[in-house]
Amino acid sequence: MSDSSLVNINSKGRQANTYDAIVIGSGISGGWAAKELCELGLSTLVLERGRNIEHIKDYPTYNLNPWELPHRGYYPLADTNNNPLISRAAGYAEDTAHFFIKDEDHPYIQEKPFDWIRGYQVGGKSLTWGRSCQRWSDWDFTAPERYGYGIAWPIGYSDIAPWYSHAEKFAGVCGSVENIESMPDGEFLPGYELNCVEQHLRSTLKEKFNRHYITGRWAQLTEPTALHKQQGRGQCQNRNLCMRGCPFGGYFSSVTSTLPWAKQTNNLTLKPDSVVHSILYDEQLQKAAGVRVIDAHTKKATEYFARIIFVNASALNTNLILLNSTSNRFPSGLGNDSGLLGKYIAFHNYRGSMGGSFDGFTDKYYKARKPAECVIPNFRNLKTLDTDFVGGYTIFSGAYRQRLDTDLPDGIGAAYKDALQEPGPWGAYMYMQGETIPKLSNHVRLSSNATDKYGIPLLITSVDYDDNDDRMVADFLEQGETMLKAAGAKDITTYDSKQPPGLDIHEMGGVRMGNDSATSLLNANNQLHQCKNVFVTDGACMTSTGNQSPSILYMALTARAAHFAADELKKQNL
Repeated sequence: MSDSSLVNINSKGRQANTYDAIVIGSGISGGWAAKELCELGLSTLVLERGRNIEHIKDYPTYNLNPWELPHRGYYPLADTNNNPLISRAAGYAEDTAHFFIKDEDHPYIQEKPFDWIRGYQVGGKSLTWGRSCQRWSDWDFTAPERYGYGIAWPIGYSDIAPWYSHAEKFAGVCGSVENIESMPDGEFLPGYELNCVEQHLRSTLKEKFNRHYITGRWAQLTEPTALHKQQGRGQCQNRNLCMRGCPFGGYFSSVTSTLPWAKQTNNLTLKPDSVVHSILYDEQLQKAAGVRVIDAHTKKATEYFARIIFVNASALNTNLILLNSTSNRFPSGLGNDSGLLGKYIAFHNYRGSMGGSFDGFTDKYYKARKPAECVIPNFRNLKTLDTDFVGGYTIFSGAYRQRLDTDLPDGIGAAYKDALQEPGPWGAYMYMQGETIPKLSNHVRLSSNATDKYGIPLLITSVDYDDNDDRMVADFLEQGETMLKAAGAKDITTYDSKQPPGLDIHEMGGVRMGNDSATSLLNANNQLHQCKNVFVTDGACMTSTGNQSPSILYMALTARAAHFAADELKKQNL
């Protein structure tokens, strides 16, 4: 147990604070843990360090027009200067800032530049995620071992495929059946239609490169099923205002879907404003006994107890909690016999992007503001290593009408207003989502002398790019430009942002899965090798990053682990 002088123990008694299961975090994976465990009949306590969020009631900007916002959606320079880190996050703006933390809310130490993007509230970042839901293929699971840049995953696609289906049906994922080996099909609602230039790109890539350009698999209810209506959710209205909070429940979040579903079982207890300090280890029973929690407002501490614990605090906070969970048995962090806790942190490489314009197609437009993009599935290093780098990249893309150029003075006269209503030429963009190599040198650890306002050690991040990342970016910029040129694009601009890691918001690893307890922290069922009643199913568990967006995999892993845990409890193995 950690030094109790850090907190003021305020337990109400063990029996009153005991549950079958405790879930740390209420974001995408935490919400799924709560849903599954409650459905399986377990009394479940969900601990969330942020404030409570209620559907619709706590979406303050969901229906505001730009002119109804104080600064038309932009933040004054003073506010940006006060939050230089979080203001760089994708989707952060005046109408969405209520779902992002302020920089001062939770400091950390950057040994190397790393932008840690967080949303502390019930629902976590499920309220602001990108909603992309491509499945991994077997190639993604096996590539690190095949090409020698990582350890073997303890599971493969066949193990997780039925759980992908389980998650897709409940969350609601739209898409199209394409029979692409590197991006398996799933349980799809109707996908979004490609506009005319996107269709042109699709045919060009197929004809000239034998590559695919498809509508993305997105967690949007294009046609809600009976199951989605039972959740109280409605059809996506194509407003593309998702990150404000959707009053229709048109996209998946913990707040609209998994947590309400868990609540209706009467097995859920949800405690917001509960900052987890550490997990308590029982030396005699040789397993975790509970969780020490600090009230976000009073700073008083309470201990809660459970037979199983799911750690879903989001990857880096999960690492922080486990590192801070010390005891005589585990002096360097819970389950950390290997010394690898906090090591092999990885992320997705988003540095490369590009855009260009197209002549023609000016007699065509598009309907609505679809909240989904198109996808070019990875075509690198699939069956063989065919580049000078390892790993692959997915490309996100889309086409749109630009604003018409006009010689009229900006903002003056009726003629200018009329001109603004006329669309300009077509444009298209591409950006990469690249796999990165989990490396021992990329790690997080706890500060030995600096703490936050709750007395919890600050996290130190030491994560960086490498030459493999640089070569991958160069390849994407070359291949993307070649594809756009082949489709007839002109005025193409390519860009390497060289942004620090973290802005991808896909941090992974530190508590990775594996077959060997000497090289990993978790087994094939997401259990800590050395503490079997603790499960980790958020991004911290990832053995490698793959190149697909990871959230739907977290959902599937969580559901799978929850069913395993419940079954083990029945067998009295935990």
